[in-house]
Amino acid sequence: MTDSTSDQPLESETSSQTYDRLSEFFEHHELLSSAAEIHGLLAGMVAGGASVEGDDWLLLLSDLINEGQSFAPAVRERVRLMAEELAASLKDPELGFQLLLPSDHAPLHERLQALTAWVQSFLVGFGVNQTNLAGLSGDLREAIDDMVEIAKLDIAVDDDEEAERAYFEIMEYLRISAMLCFNELGQNSTSGCKTNKTLH
Repeated sequence: MTDSTSDQPLESETSSQTYDRLSEFFEHHELLSSAAEIHGLLAGMVAGGASVEGDDWLLLLSDLINEGQSFAPAVRERVRLMAEELAASLKDPELGFQLLLPSDHAPLHERLQALTAWVQSFLVGFGVNQTNLAGLSGDLREAIDDMVEIAKLDIAVDDDEEAERAYFEIMEYLRISAMLCFNELGQNSTSGCKTNKTLH
């Protein structure tokens, strides 16, 4: 059993345990974004070519989820750890990257809500460094188009076997698509985070 305190390390926990702990942690620190949204943002930033070295990405993240206010030291450390683990999992030759979502035992509508929040946030993070999709491969452009459609999903679904299967298929598709983004754009990236103001 792991300790329930919110500042315990996250190693060796399942992703659903990590999700619950992070949700509690961010709520405790009065962040309005959920753990799924923050993970999605970070995944989109890293997969889109942003570097998580230095502090530029933290400034951008605070603009996106904390109204530009500096993060408390504990939050800075926690999101830095999230970003490091996420970047490592995207580089994993065993394809170990996973979306950070509620437990499979959570109600389906709750998991779908988190899934759509994750992909919406991924697209925001991805758009920080990638505003022109014309230079992307056909496969990646198609994946991004699909993500945009998934982000509009109606979460009012029947909690049945078919809906469960569809949920897992979509989750797996998003997982693979995020890795595809990273392999094409983030793998050899040394670029820092830009703000949208510098892109126009």
